[in-house]
Amino acid sequence: MTDYALDIVIPCYNEEDVLPKTIPVIVDTLRLLISDDDLALSSVRVLLVNDGSTDSTWSIIEDLSRTYPEVEGIRLSRNFGHQSALLAGLHNVSADVCISMDCDLQDDINVIKKMLLSYEGGADLALGVRSDRSTDTAGKRGTANTYYRLLAVMGVNVFENHADFRLMSRRALAALLDHSEVNLFLRGIIPTLGFQVALIPYVRQARQHGETKYTLRKMLTLAADGITSFSVMPLRLIALAGGIVSIASMTAGAFYLVERIVSPEGTVPGWASTVLPLLFLGGFQILSIGVLGEYVGKIYMEVKRRPRFIVQDRTRAE
Repeated sequence: MTDYALDIVIPCYNEEDVLPKTIPVIVDTLRLLISDDDLALSSVRVLLVNDGSTDSTWSIIEDLSRTYPEVEGIRLSRNFGHQSALLAGLHNVSADVCISMDCDLQDDINVIKKMLLSYEGGADLALGVRSDRSTDTAGKRGTANTYYRLLAVMGVNVFENHADFRLMSRRALAALLDHSEVNLFLRGIIPTLGFQVALIPYVRQARQHGETKYTLRKMLTLAADGITSFSVMPLRLIALAGGIVSIASMTAGAFYLVERIVSPEGTVPGWASTVLPLLFLGGFQILSIGVLGEYVGKIYMEVKRRPRFIVQDRTRAE
């Protein structure tokens, strides 16, 4: 195989405690891969995307860029979110192949060689898949497994236990960047690309530095995006539930009518036939409006066509 270049894309948000410790390890590992006789890797570049950090992350990225010629920084004008920051880095990839990962080294950097070997073997996508979730809490493991089951029921095709640790060839990246939607759920788009995929199992490491910036709110938002961006099943379930409620209401109405005729003294006139359907239908309508509103909100965001990210600064001129 001919020699090829590699770009590593790493989103960063308030990682001042992490970057000085992890980036030297990443750079040293990549330098060893260049000298590895098993690989045809010729050069590497590390793209650090500062996603509107409020601490000294950007100044640290500038220092790292001056220290390591392999490191370049991209500064977004504000916090656009992890998926948009990742996309901003992918739009700036110029190498033959790219890998996206987190900056905290929880994604096992030693797996990169296996990804590159898979690429050299013909795979356009090499996806890091967690083989063990023992470092997670029982609650997180349970909710993750439930979420994957829910996605399957909703008809959303994803690779289970795969997040954003992946390798993409140039043509796979080009296909991904053809997607222009604002509501991003990259791990849901990847399976739709249709290229040859290699699954690379790895054990996610415990976080050694700093604290996770992926709050419960962000995880719930991403989970909702995963369903509503790739499936209309919730809307169909509402239609189905609406039909069931209509049948149940007619059945209940017939039941109370018969009871009123047969035993008029045993019922409180009008209570059950009025209050119970109102309570049930009121709750169902509110839920339905909420689901419909989620989809309408996504349409609203899409039709405005606002930029998914805005680059404010770079450590090196293009």
